[in-house]
Amino acid sequence: MKSFLVIGAGTFGHHICRELIRQKCEVMIVDSDPKPLEDLVNVVTSAKIADCANIETLRSFDIPSFDACFVSVGRNFQYSLEITCLLKELGARKVFAKADEDIQAKFLLRIGADEVIYPEKDCAIRLSIAESSDSIFDCMPLTEDYGIYEIQVPKKWVGKTVVKLDVRRSYNISVLAIKNGANLRPLPPVDHVFNETEHLMVLGRDEDIRRVIDR
Repeated sequence: MKSFLVIGAGTFGHHICRELIRQKCEVMIVDSDPKPLEDLVNVVTSAKIADCANIETLRSFDIPSFDACFVSVGRNFQYSLEITCLLKELGARKVFAKADEDIQAKFLLRIGADEVIYPEKDCAIRLSIAESSDSIFDCMPLTEDYGIYEIQVPKKWVGKTVVKLDVRRSYNISVLAIKNGANLRPLPPVDHVFNETEHLMVLGRDEDIRRVIDR
């Protein structure tokens, strides 16, 4: 069973904790304010009130024993920098740090963060992509150019099979799943016939996805 340290019990910290617990992981949550910890005490493995900018406090947690540490403090950016730096100094295997701006990410990466998370930026990107077209219902960006999209079946695809359309070669995208209401069918067979009531989960470049839905 994997174990994680989450520093900061704000909105993002809460979501991380609850999802990790749902995945059957051990979680220690730490915040300097006891109030945001109240609804997590009976959910996580351990909840502590402490100042994580203090190296002795962090040392007492045995940082190398965690599979990864999440820095999601809601104070000022300097506090995030100090904690991230101390975690790496104490031998953290992996550190994920929350940032609001690119300049913050640059400094966090320079002092040792393994990965920077933009919860608000990522949400804004997904929402803007989904709302930019009536044929896109959701999107999970993977890189600057590629993502997984939930789209409406293009009109020209209705009544045709995966193999007849030769989707990957003809459109440079991959159909990962067929979604019909609450039912999800991963990796549809090549003889699946598309119908207009379905949504498709597809992987590809943004420009290729838009080329398909705009035809």
